[in-house]
Amino acid sequence: MVLIAHFGMFHVVALLWRKRRVDAVPIMAAPIRSTSLSEFWGQRWNLGFRQLGHDLIFQPLHGRVGAGTAGFLVFVASGLIHDFVISYPARGGYGLPTAYFVLQGVGVSFERSRFGKRLGLRRGVRGWLFTALFTAGPAFWLFHPPFVRNVVLPFMRAIGAG
Repeated sequence: MVLIAHFGMFHVVALLWRKRRVDAVPIMAAPIRSTSLSEFWGQRWNLGFRQLGHDLIFQPLHGRVGAGTAGFLVFVASGLIHDFVISYPARGGYGLPTAYFVLQGVGVSFERSRFGKRLGLRRGVRGWLFTALFTAGPAFWLFHPPFVRNVVLPFMRAIGAG
């Protein structure tokens, strides 16, 4: 459901706006092609939130706390927002979406570190594998069992899909 909304419906909406001569950019930019975690989150996944995070959190803070810390705080904010829209309605799994996004921030920091650069985590097959493992591997923290049990399954039953 989430992937269909993010990839399908939002892309169709952008195409409909473009048909009306509005320069609407799809919210996703082929995230599967990302060869780094930084590219995935910064240039390819949910560009609408990326812009909001940049304008409301990163931009005001980066001069005071540095780009790395400001970027990390965008991940923390994203985690808290996801906790609110995922865990709160599910009445459980609190903190797991925040932990997922904190992990993403740690991954971006690691990939940009001297050691991460030496390992080649920002390019090619290694970068793609690192990105896939970091984003998909802990996805159950984001879409945790209480969310699936208390939100997704009842929704699927309500629309006659389950």
